[in-house]
Amino acid sequence: VTAEAISWNESTSETNNSMVTEFIFLGLSDSQELQTFLFMLFFVFYGGIVFGNLLIVITVVSDSHLHSPMYFLLANLSLIDLSLSSVTAPKMITDFFSQRKVISFKGCLVQIFLLHFFGGSEMVILIAMGFDRYIAICKPLHYTTIMCGNACVGIMAVAWGIGFLHSVSQLAFAVHLPFCGPNEVDSFYCDLPRVIKLACTDTYRLDIMVIANSGVLTVCSFVLLIISYTIILMTIQHCPLDKSSKALSTLTAHITVVLLFFGPCVFIYAWPFPIKSLDKFLAVFYSVITPLLNPIIYTLRNKDMKTAIRRLRKWDAHSSVKF
Repeated sequence: VTAEAISWNESTSETNNSMVTEFIFLGLSDSQELQTFLFMLFFVFYGGIVFGNLLIVITVVSDSHLHSPMYFLLANLSLIDLSLSSVTAPKMITDFFSQRKVISFKGCLVQIFLLHFFGGSEMVILIAMGFDRYIAICKPLHYTTIMCGNACVGIMAVAWGIGFLHSVSQLAFAVHLPFCGPNEVDSFYCDLPRVIKLACTDTYRLDIMVIANSGVLTVCSFVLLIISYTIILMTIQHCPLDKSSKALSTLTAHITVVLLFFGPCVFIYAWPFPIKSLDKFLAVFYSVITPLLNPIIYTLRNKDMKTAIRRLRKWDAHSSVKF
């Protein structure tokens, strides 16, 4: 009995001293047929994300009619959407044909950092876009003064700065955690709430800190946006019919994008009672579906964007004929 006890203690000691060097993703499905279907589906989705968001950026940059604060912010939102999706989607797509869906420990930390960096920056840009619409509709005479070029550059600097600070604060929670046991992440990418559950320590306080950090930031940003859009909608009611219909069309696109982005974020980071059956669906929605839908919403609901895209196509066709 004594020998068995010593052997058990030695094996326990080895386990405690061994450090996790990689994490294994469980992915979306174990079925090979379903994984093949999902590969084709998400390959097409990611192609749409790249094409749609780059189309918006190229259109805004190349068309002088779109050189305004609203479209400057829209182009930056598209860049962030593309970057946010690129953190997770390419690896998820390639992993569909991998027997072991593995990511290194450092690679996992990089994913956490980039997800929160781009996610935090996108929150600020969405708030800035709401503020831009508020000034344009509620204080139109002061619009050019408030939303000048320097203000737009400053907004972007603040967005990237807040994204960086938020990401560093999130990474600080995970970088020094001891990982010595299970290394299977029940998802297709690394994110803080899932990774800290694998740590060889009590993570209750860390869970609270994550909710206090990401959750409070998400909820406060969402509430601020809802209040601002409510004020704008009340103001629109007193505008002439032609102006109100155009403003309402633009606002509908903005509000839809806000709901698509913040809805999954609230459930992932702020909801105190996570629903496991929804986790993977929300993760896919947040990292793939929303970046795909955003360019579709903004191009289909915005007459200026549709006109600019038609001009871009005509210019491209004319250039090809000339060549």
